[in-house]
Amino acid sequence: MALAVGSRLGPYEILAPLGAGGMGEVYRARDPRLARDVAIKVLPPLYSDDSDRLRRFEQEAKAAGVLNHPNITAVYDIGRHDGSPYVVQELLEGETLRSALAGGRLSVKTAIHYALQIALGLAAAHDKGIVDRDLKPENLFVTRSGRVKILDFGLAKLTRSEPRVGPESNLPTATAGTEPGVILGTLGYMSPEQVRGSAADARSDIFALGAIFYEMLSGRRAFRGESAADTMSAILKEDPPDLSLTNESVSPGLERIVRHCLEKNPEQRFRSASDLAFDLEAISTARGRQAEIRANRVGQKLVSPLLKAGVVVLTLAVGLILGRQTVKKPEMPSFQQLTFRRGSIWAARFAPDGRTIVYSATQDGGPVRLFSTRPESPESAVLPFPQADLLSISSSSELAISLGAHLLNNQDSLGILARVPLAGQAPREILENVQRADWAPDGNSLAIVRDVAGKNRLEFPIGKVLFETSGSITYPRFSPRGDSIAFVEHPVRSVNVGSVVVIDLGGGKKTLFSRGWGHEGLAWSPSGDEVWFTASRPGKNDLEEIHAATLSGNERLVYRAPLPMVLDDISRDGRVLFERQSYTYVTRGASFPETIERDLSWLSLSAAADVSGDGKTLLVGDYGEGSGSNYAVGLRKMDGSPPIRLGEGWAQALSPDRKWALAILPHPEPAQLILIPTGAGESKTLPPDSINHTGAWWFPDGTRILFTGSEPGHAARTYVQDLAGGKPIPITEEGVTGGAISPDGKFFLGARGDRDSSLYPTEGGKPRSIPSLSDGEQAIRWATDDSLFTCQCRRMPARIYRLDLSTGRKELWKELTPPEPVSSLSPVVLTADGQSYAYTYPRASSDLFLVKGLK
Repeated sequence: MALAVGSRLGPYEILAPLGAGGMGEVYRARDPRLARDVAIKVLPPLYSDDSDRLRRFEQEAKAAGVLNHPNITAVYDIGRHDGSPYVVQELLEGETLRSALAGGRLSVKTAIHYALQIALGLAAAHDKGIVDRDLKPENLFVTRSGRVKILDFGLAKLTRSEPRVGPESNLPTATAGTEPGVILGTLGYMSPEQVRGSAADARSDIFALGAIFYEMLSGRRAFRGESAADTMSAILKEDPPDLSLTNESVSPGLERIVRHCLEKNPEQRFRSASDLAFDLEAISTARGRQAEIRANRVGQKLVSPLLKAGVVVLTLAVGLILGRQTVKKPEMPSFQQLTFRRGSIWAARFAPDGRTIVYSATQDGGPVRLFSTRPESPESAVLPFPQADLLSISSSSELAISLGAHLLNNQDSLGILARVPLAGQAPREILENVQRADWAPDGNSLAIVRDVAGKNRLEFPIGKVLFETSGSITYPRFSPRGDSIAFVEHPVRSVNVGSVVVIDLGGGKKTLFSRGWGHEGLAWSPSGDEVWFTASRPGKNDLEEIHAATLSGNERLVYRAPLPMVLDDISRDGRVLFERQSYTYVTRGASFPETIERDLSWLSLSAAADVSGDGKTLLVGDYGEGSGSNYAVGLRKMDGSPPIRLGEGWAQALSPDRKWALAILPHPEPAQLILIPTGAGESKTLPPDSINHTGAWWFPDGTRILFTGSEPGHAARTYVQDLAGGKPIPITEEGVTGGAISPDGKFFLGARGDRDSSLYPTEGGKPRSIPSLSDGEQAIRWATDDSLFTCQCRRMPARIYRLDLSTGRKELWKELTPPEPVSSLSPVVLTADGQSYAYTYPRASSDLFLVKGLK
């Protein structure tokens, strides 16, 4: 039964019908809570009794609910009303790609633009293990702004095979299951393996995209016969006609990309949608530069005849002198992959000879090691040093390395600073607990970054503080002239949002780029006139950019890529080293009495923040670009049901009554505290103050908050904030950061700098040491009695202990072993009884590339 305009579906007010199909009805509706219009798909009660349709309806909603990408339709909610299940999605204005193709082929520029967006959306879905299997123009939507959205995943149309009328061969196939032997997809866009009834994977989606791309460029279907059987035969045995026959604007390079997508053998197609996106971005950039060259030529035709005649005379004169005329064509960037094994690059630098490249990486689940390679060789050599991270290479080929390096977060490692000749010798240790270092151009002294008394310091020479912050300092690099150091300053630790700054050796600081963007990677241009850096726009997870800024603050875009990348180094002749990255956070957990862990990941960079006292609800935060510049706070059940997005902020903790999520809004600075309701209600921002908040925890009675923050010009300390009002009360000296609070509210887990946690009184006073903590072991929360849960999380398997504070006795409580090789877990959250838990770890992989021609 159709829903009447003005009626309600849960909290949503129906505004107008939008359409109907095998899935059910689609309506435009209003969400009064957020004052926004949404689209609601409703499965009619007649079909809700169909267990297969109902199962697949919920499957689509859950699959789409874990995806967050500009090129995928966002799913906001799922529910039931009067026996009818429904899913709430973002409302789109525009038309389907099928409608856009009704007028014939698209321009080459538009077709590439659309194909690139589709590839990026598929890459995001494939990274989550979700394959579409029914990609076609009807399931692609072009918004009025030109954004392409993939509408449904997992054969979400739920249509049954209908009797064929006439010769049309674009029929939907049976969709009863996903096992091999069952044909899934839509004829005309199915891959050969789908036609055969074999299992479909991500490469099947690449084939479908190739067929769609062909149609956008040519205006005709890649595979279409007089009957369904003819179409299947064409997919299995025939290649579509050359694109050049219908579109002379299609270049050979573009034709090769389409053909590569349409290979009959899936092993011969693009390895991933990410690789396809990379090639599409490269060809798009090349076309843009060719257009710029053509525009310049047109401009030259407008030069006055007299001036033009003078130019001709001058050119002929030069030609007579030189014997010939030469026209230098603009150099296009070329990319060469240098590493090929599964793993993650930590750092990479050019050696002084300009040919040798040294890098540190983890490979095949092993520890971080040092390697060297050359562009002419596909192999890398392991350098004969112990477990170490590369920090810098001097002008005399001496390495600054970090021995015993372990990751502090997604940006920094910590270890013992040592120096060793590249030619090989035993490393000479210099200083403990160093995060970053860079050689001065003279090759004799080092600038370092380390933590001292709760502040991140840039020192040069070692011991002399040039700059310090309660946030963090990353990627320090000496200028070629040796008179200044560039780095990225982050107001919040372990979060990549920050500013690119330069400081001279007298401590004079200048900000070159500050827009609240994410930054990873930095290097000086060979001339020393510019600082190049990787930049990530807020709210964007489909682009990464290299920018350059002069010392006067003039900024320009150097290169835009479709995939995350980190700039490592620039050689004296202008060649660039960068890492092409794939980086996500994985969150897993289990809720008592179940013992089987579930994947509880949310968006691309989401992490566990807290678990409710009953062990049924997990608070998660996401810090990727897709969550926005202020990040995202979410809630999900430990049973694996779809997450709920609560609002924006840096997720901290759930209130004891589970009605509020405590979060920190990092922007505008200084970062402030916010309370977000987990149910109905309005968010509450606590009265603003000058403190930059960096961490917060609830008191057991739910009336007060303990938080860590820093006032301007001061190091971080710990405060108590009464929710009834009043100013924050500092309870510790500067340099002491807070943590979880005891069940009686009298103590909290605090730490000074990098020292082990201690028990600090919440009313102020001297701390008590925690007995029996071993090296690298951290207290993570209080248990129900006078005991603590501690974790050795920087080695695998991670071990959770229960420590009796009165006796110092410690017993192993649980071992956590992720299903893939990782070096550490962070964070780990659990209930006071230790029965329910969740943990997060990074899943990172990257390849090293050498680029020529970036200017």
